[in-house]
Amino acid sequence: MTATTSDTTLRALRMKGFAIVGFGVLMLSPDSLLVKSTSVSPVVFLFWRGLMLTLAFSLINAVRYRGRVVSSMRACGKRGLYCGVAFAGSTLGFVTGVKYTAAGNVLVILNTAPVIAALLAWLIWRERLPLRTWVLILVCVSGAMLMAVGELGHGEPLGLVMAFVAAFSLASNFAVARSRPEADMSLMLVFGAALVAVAAALAGGMQWPGWRDFGLISLLCLVFLPTASILIQTGPRYLPAAEVSLFLLLETVIGTFLVWLMLGELPGVLGFVGGGIILAALLINGLIEDYRFRRSAKHTIA
Repeated sequence: MTATTSDTTLRALRMKGFAIVGFGVLMLSPDSLLVKSTSVSPVVFLFWRGLMLTLAFSLINAVRYRGRVVSSMRACGKRGLYCGVAFAGSTLGFVTGVKYTAAGNVLVILNTAPVIAALLAWLIWRERLPLRTWVLILVCVSGAMLMAVGELGHGEPLGLVMAFVAAFSLASNFAVARSRPEADMSLMLVFGAALVAVAAALAGGMQWPGWRDFGLISLLCLVFLPTASILIQTGPRYLPAAEVSLFLLLETVIGTFLVWLMLGELPGVLGFVGGGIILAALLINGLIEDYRFRRSAKHTIA
């Protein structure tokens, strides 16, 4: 027997993590399409996004944990509060970044999230990643950079700063959540959503968006985003923070495809090449993981 039961269990948890985060990213993919389909200002969009997500997370938490919601939230501790604040930071940073600088600039900075997550996990929690994962990160980030090159442009420094805030918030959220895998940090997303709503309201976003945009925002924030956010936030319980961040690059590919399909915004050649690199790298990594898991299971049975 060349593999222990604990090794098999670990690989099973990793496969579960891949499935959870992968489905979460699929649910997140219509985000860009639905955002582009609305005509409201960013601050109004942020207010309704935060408000509806607060309601959706509260309802989901109540259904999932019933009478244990408060005690389960307390179990998340201060790190859970940080995850909630970081969720708000990534949302505010992304939307503000897109407003004040070119979308390509924001994407380039956001694409560094897997590297930031890996470095934070190593510096703070001493979590090491195998060489294969580092290679996967570099390949996927390179592909994502190619997708963003076509949209690079000039912008105000505030936009670049807020894009970095979004990338750091995203990466640190997953790194902190990974440090407490026994706690369900997705419970704390309700605080982040509430912070987004409050910040947008203070900035003048408490305005009626119109029935059409209200319907699109409701579809996004009551169906797609709550499911996606909870699944992705659950990911660090089973996978390193860097790998969870890495999966989010897949949303860039699928989201771009949906925008092209529905709105006719055709990506450039580099966009197709970069997207192909990301898909191929993640597919190869998934096949390797599946092969190693099956081989380990056979040795364990033997």
